[in-house]
Amino acid sequence: MSVNKVILLGRLGQDPELKYTPGGSPVCNFSLATTESWTDKGGQKQEKTEWHRVVVWGKLAELCNQYLSKGRQAFLEGRLQTRSWDDKDGNKRYTTEILASTVQFIGGPSANANAGANPGVDTSYSQAPAREQEYQVSSDASFAADDIPF
Repeated sequence: MSVNKVILLGRLGQDPELKYTPGGSPVCNFSLATTESWTDKGGQKQEKTEWHRVVVWGKLAELCNQYLSKGRQAFLEGRLQTRSWDDKDGNKRYTTEILASTVQFIGGPSANANAGANPGVDTSYSQAPAREQEYQVSSDASFAADDIPF
């Protein structure tokens, strides 16, 4: 048995970049910073920031591009993935990234978000594994339990 699961809470280091594959599938890339703080033996506050490459596919990719921006906080779940390719000089290159399956947009809307969004409301979006085009809104201020049809 094995487990490949990543859970991160951090801030975007840049605006998301949305592209489309030749087949028309949306893919969004962004970097997420996580920071650890501690006090060393000398009583000095120390801080270390790790940068994570994040990849999101499908409708969730389009939503990340719409609602996230540099500096915005996000909580995500996904898995690690390592890719390789040959660069222009023929050298083998590798990158490890997080393939996100769930993204929660923390805090108020970014500057490019819809004007009608409610500030301070956390909005969660998920997608099924294997790049499926489905997503779920798990918290929506305008959605009540009475709206469920069963």
